[in-house]
Amino acid sequence: MKTILSNLILLIAITGFNSANAQQSKKMKKKILFVVTSHDKKGDSGEKTGYFLGEVSHPWEVLVEADYEIDFVSPKGGNPPVDGFDLSDPINKKFWEDKHYHQKITNSLTPNEVKPQDYVAIFYAGGHGAMWDLPNNTELANIATKIYENNGIVSAVCHGPAGLLNIKLSDGKYLIADKKVNGFSNEEEELVKLTQVVPFLLENQMKDRGGVYEKSAPWQNHVTVDGRLITGQNPQSAKAVGEAIKKVLTQ
Repeated sequence: MKTILSNLILLIAITGFNSANAQQSKKMKKKILFVVTSHDKKGDSGEKTGYFLGEVSHPWEVLVEADYEIDFVSPKGGNPPVDGFDLSDPINKKFWEDKHYHQKITNSLTPNEVKPQDYVAIFYAGGHGAMWDLPNNTELANIATKIYENNGIVSAVCHGPAGLLNIKLSDGKYLIADKKVNGFSNEEEELVKLTQVVPFLLENQMKDRGGVYEKSAPWQNHVTVDGRLITGQNPQSAKAVGEAIKKVLTQ
């Protein structure tokens, strides 16, 4: 009788444990990795830069509302510099005052802390700083390759596509080669008077890597989707990039 009772108690305990595990598994959100720059100077201009707040907050809102969890990584980790700090934008304000995500972005991960298998997508936010420290960051490029080759999405907006330039796939081919892409245009760079300040022109480099570059008139929302590669032209495209990521993830 004691043996039967012991076995019954054990069975109930195991069933309860499995049930709790199943509930926990159901609650676990799919994760997306946001990449932001650690670079804070626009060349020798004396002007400060960093990641552009609206290019983080607008896709963040779309994806969090779709029940994804966002993590942040930057080349140096820790508290990355921020540009475009405009809290009159209600989405910026919502993001900046969200305690959970404020803690996350001001304590961003370093690349070596990231486990690529945990993410269904990677998104490179813009801000001029991205032009200096994202293109040649091999650790971030390797993370993006692993996410992409694990059937995940690689995405970017504005100057964020600078981080895509040197991503290579396992076959040695550039990720963006022969794919439709966009990013901050030469004309837009000229309009903000930084053509002679940035280390290169993003539009030109995307073409040099074999990307099939497309664009709209300056400051128009333009998002390009080529399979699991999603790029947006400028800050005005940030929300739409988030929506495109959400859409492709549900297909």
